[in-house]
Amino acid sequence: MKSDKRIEARRLRQELGLSINQICKQLDVAKSSVSVWVRDIQLTDEQKQALEKQHYAYRAQANGGATNARKFREIRRQYQEEGRIKARAHDSLHIAGCMLYWGEGTKSRNSLTLANSDSALLCFYLRFLRQSLMVQNNQITFRIMCYTNNGLSQEEIESYWIEMLQLPKECLKKTAVNMQPRSSQQKGRKLLYGTCEIAIHSTRLIQHVLGAIQEYTGIDKPEWLM
Repeated sequence: MKSDKRIEARRLRQELGLSINQICKQLDVAKSSVSVWVRDIQLTDEQKQALEKQHYAYRAQANGGATNARKFREIRRQYQEEGRIKARAHDSLHIAGCMLYWGEGTKSRNSLTLANSDSALLCFYLRFLRQSLMVQNNQITFRIMCYTNNGLSQEEIESYWIEMLQLPKECLKKTAVNMQPRSSQQKGRKLLYGTCEIAIHSTRLIQHVLGAIQEYTGIDKPEWLM
């Protein structure tokens, strides 16, 4: 088997002018082995030029990716600064909403997402979104995770959340239905309406909130920019 791969490696090098790395990937062999197998093969001028073009194309792509990464990181930093500026106004609803998100929200890069079983908490969170962040209903999606062996139908559970959150049914994503676990059947722990997840897919808003959290608390979280 190794002898066959050696023969094929030499053919790929001599006839096609492939790089050592390309041969390694194609044959799934170690670079050290391929280097030894093909070290006596002289590439033509055309083959050398082709490899040089591939090398420059790869470097350009890598440099372009790094440039884009820096660009988008700077945009996120600017969005966080907007949140910091808003925090300096000391608006009570903005403070409470950001602190709620710090404790309960998902620290994503591009999505403002919070899930809970407490409808009152989620209603307050929506008030924060609408009044402090000026979020419109058409920007919001929500998803229900519930159980249907607790005396309520899926339709009844969905109607409950739609009414409580004052959101149109069009905002509702497909409900996830599971059997109720024993932990939720214990006294005082019955989640009759399951949990609800509210999401706004906006890099600007999530970075605004993350920036505000840092301003309010006096902490520095550079990893939230990554």
